[in-house]
Amino acid sequence: AFVAQTNVVPLTVTEFAPAALSYPVIFVGDAKQPVAAMGLNAGENLFIEDGDFRPDAYIPAYVRRFPFVFADDKQNQRLILCIDRGAPIVTEGGETPLFVDGQPSDYVKMAMEFCNSFEQERVRTESFVKLMEDLDLLEVREASFTPRNPDGTAGAPQKLAEYYAVSEDKLKALPADKLAELRDNGALGQIYAHLVSLLGWDRLIAMTLLRAAPPVAANA
Repeated sequence: AFVAQTNVVPLTVTEFAPAALSYPVIFVGDAKQPVAAMGLNAGENLFIEDGDFRPDAYIPAYVRRFPFVFADDKQNQRLILCIDRGAPIVTEGGETPLFVDGQPSDYVKMAMEFCNSFEQERVRTESFVKLMEDLDLLEVREASFTPRNPDGTAGAPQKLAEYYAVSEDKLKALPADKLAELRDNGALGQIYAHLVSLLGWDRLIAMTLLRAAPPVAANA
């Protein structure tokens, strides 16, 4: 339910490959934030059913860390582990305590370790995006859908989304030494995972049409 009302969820760069099996991996906004596109309409997540993710869908670390999150305490140069007290799983007197004898419980220590790893991956992702921008590899792209008219002819194309993606032409035009650098630092594999993931727009379109279709009445 945490992300049931959003159609995009942030990703870290090391998640591109597993996320590509489920969603288009795109870059959005001025910061070129990598996200998984989980729906075509704002406020609609096609991969949440009955309050949980579809069993065949990859669950991003951004979601798995909930209800915990790090807050940046710049004054003291530290990160503070925070919890969403409004989350349904956070209750008074629950079975899993947050503190034992005044110290963080094993559960909280595990959450802290996970959030710390997430923070490291977030910083790595920012470096990846900066590298893409420094090499001028990102371009604006559109996802569109061409519906069929009742007579079978193609209808007017409909724009579904506008986002940033790596330009394959610019990637091919890079000097050999730059391509080798991207290969050696692992960025090239992440780029190809992102590019392959863009085939997932067709899946989102099919899922949207299926959800919008009227239910078929069963024969008596």
